[in-house]
Amino acid sequence: MTLDQIFADLRGQGAKVRHAETGSWAAEVLRGRIAAGQLVPGTKLSEERLCDLLGVSRNTLREAFATLAIEHMVARIPNRGVFVARPTADDIREIYRVRRFLEPAALLWSASPTTDALHAAIERARLARSRGSVADMAGANQDFHAGVVALAGSERLSRQMAQVLAEMRLVFHSMVADPLFHAPYVDENAGILERFEAGARTEAAALMVEYLERAERQLLEAHARA
Repeated sequence: MTLDQIFADLRGQGAKVRHAETGSWAAEVLRGRIAAGQLVPGTKLSEERLCDLLGVSRNTLREAFATLAIEHMVARIPNRGVFVARPTADDIREIYRVRRFLEPAALLWSASPTTDALHAAIERARLARSRGSVADMAGANQDFHAGVVALAGSERLSRQMAQVLAEMRLVFHSMVADPLFHAPYVDENAGILERFEAGARTEAAALMVEYLERAERQLLEAHARA
């Protein structure tokens, strides 16, 4: 998929965004395309083409790149340009360090939980598994975990989780295309939700911690073999 196809729906929209917000808007757009799996690790992000497609200036685009570089989602290679990042082992460890703070806490302390979105994500993951669609299964699993953090009712925490999950998508693209990685977690998500809805929040949180620690080990082992 070309940059033109990926951003076909956005041509010129940057010009309609207030100048003070265009850098954040451009970063959000690029982050969203990474999270959706449309921009994969190693993709070169042409400044000239993106400025035209997004309707922003080079300075605005570079501001967006700087934001995404801090989030470890893009990397500037001297004399070559800006590329979608390839996560390192340290990146994986940091991702899961953040997730172990966010997700169990949301399960423990959410004030007024509405779990419809979590059930919907599990059903999408099961359907994707039955179809053999690894990308859709991974995406639905990520939606489940975003929904877990959303239980906290905090826009800031949800925004942090969105950044983390966008970086997770890069991890999956770099190392995990095997359905055997994603498939078991679909039913584990359902088990965590069942304990949460039964009022066993401490147990649900403990299951989430175990889940995240195991996934981290698997990804680090895959990274070491790559």
